[in-house]
Amino acid sequence: MIKIMGAILIILSTTWTGFEASRHLSERPRQLRLLKSALQSLEAEIMYGHTPLHEASRKLSEQMTKPLSWFFKTFSKKLTETETTVHIAWEESLREVWNLTAFKQGEFEIMKQFGETLGRHDRHSQQKQILLTISHLEREEADASEKQMKYEKMVKSIGFLSGLLLIILLM
Repeated sequence: MIKIMGAILIILSTTWTGFEASRHLSERPRQLRLLKSALQSLEAEIMYGHTPLHEASRKLSEQMTKPLSWFFKTFSKKLTETETTVHIAWEESLREVWNLTAFKQGEFEIMKQFGETLGRHDRHSQQKQILLTISHLEREEADASEKQMKYEKMVKSIGFLSGLLLIILLM
């Protein structure tokens, strides 16, 4: 009886691990789409609303879901509550929230480079930077979607099958 209970626990835990890894694969493209949408909203606020950056970020934090909302909220707070440059506030906000996202190092570099240009140019140059960043993120999203299609089922299956293998080895 104890062996059966142990076997069930092993199967459940390895299957759960496989599904968690699979969720991470599907979360990345979704978060990339949200990030692109956020940058498009930021572009609209800058170009057409003439909204200050801290106010635009605060508005974005209210529109986005977590963890992106946390990023824009943190960025807005750093701009209003501390004496820092836009670039430093952006990068610090990225680092604080990064581990809560499903993003990879490539996205971090894209967003870090975007932060270096943020607030340094006139509105039209800033718009070009936003569009460039969005195009880079689209490339990353295509890569993430491809990996999701390729590996999502496999990761779920590996979780279950590794549990079966472990049970066989232990019996």
